[in-house]
Amino acid sequence: MRSLLLILLDGLGDRADAAHAGRTANEAAVTPHLDALAARGTCGLLWPLGPGRAPSSEVAHWAMLGCLPSEFPGRAVLEALGHGREVGEHEVLAYATLRRAERRGGEIWVTGRPGPGDGDDARTLLALPRVSVGPIDLDLRPLDPERGEGVLALSGAADDRVTDTDPFFRERHPVLRPLPLAPEAAAAAATAEAWSRWALRSLARHPVNAARAERGLPALGVVTLKWWGRPRPVPSFRARHGLDGVIVGASPLLAGLATVLGLRFVGVPEGDDPEAALEARLQIARRALDEGATFVLCHLKATDEAGHTKDPAVKRATIEAVDGGLGALAARFADVVVCVTGDHATPTAPEVIHSGDPVPFLLAGPGVRADRVERFGEVDCAGGLLGHITGADVMPVLLNAADRPLFLGSRPTATPAAAGAPADVEPLAP
Repeated sequence: MRSLLLILLDGLGDRADAAHAGRTANEAAVTPHLDALAARGTCGLLWPLGPGRAPSSEVAHWAMLGCLPSEFPGRAVLEALGHGREVGEHEVLAYATLRRAERRGGEIWVTGRPGPGDGDDARTLLALPRVSVGPIDLDLRPLDPERGEGVLALSGAADDRVTDTDPFFRERHPVLRPLPLAPEAAAAAATAEAWSRWALRSLARHPVNAARAERGLPALGVVTLKWWGRPRPVPSFRARHGLDGVIVGASPLLAGLATVLGLRFVGVPEGDDPEAALEARLQIARRALDEGATFVLCHLKATDEAGHTKDPAVKRATIEAVDGGLGALAARFADVVVCVTGDHATPTAPEVIHSGDPVPFLLAGPGVRADRVERFGEVDCAGGLLGHITGADVMPVLLNAADRPLFLGSRPTATPAAAGAPADVEPLAP
């Protein structure tokens, strides 16, 4: 059995662009190392949630790591845990963001987030007192107060099936009214609406915003809510897949994901040099594997950020820089099954944030046969042996390549949706 290295390039997928003569950035980029890896491996296309579905990173990660949608705790929980905060077993959390806003008629429109120099004001304004609305207590807990970000924790008879108030596309929608997604969530949605109105009034009369008005600065006048969730039972990564794993990355989201799945997290800043950032992650991965880890996920955000610039040249250059960080991959990880892919598409098309386009998927290593693909990119990888796969297929494909598949028809584990040979079993006592 072999160990696994998953190199997850966030937002890697792209759309064809006239700036690249009708190709994607992956297809247009000069990527000799990725091409060589593709030529000796097996390729395909990945739709994390299925064709045409545009996932958020956390939802795509969850699917790709073999977890069930019913187990997903919500990003607010992952962010809180990733910031080192405790989350009560029966609490409901929504991610809370303090924002600049203005009134247009009878609507509230978000106009921006706290900017440079707003940190002290945001920290003070985010310290709203704990309040109760009927049987539900609400506590706003800062996570990154200088950016005006935290979580709103609801305790009592609360349900997390509530829609966001955060417009997300702030040019398209005003701040929204929270709505229940199930009858049982009606009380929580009404409470969230009442709290949001109370927060608006509290921020409007806050001395900090009065002082900002005197200085000609826009008020930080609304707290939006999104990413609702609550803790849910989730089997550990070891119990589900038989692997002892490490996640290497920079964000609290990844740290929270590692916490929930029982993985070790190694935090590494990313900086402005994707090549150096990837090289640093791969050095940590090699050490972790040498010390006994059987699965390492190396996450890089640079490709996603490049897509968000909406500049095709930036995304292409970033992919080429990432390729430079893979120069020593073949020699350093010759004993490991390596997968390179992304969690979703972040195209440079201006009308979308993420899209439902596929992501190139590449698998190489000992025992992995070469198909006829010789270049890395969406169209080339589409001709690979793996064809089209979804997020739920990722761990079975990886575990099979590493000689660790769960033999279906045998039942050595009681863990739901297990995909790998179990690391632990419970023997029958004589």
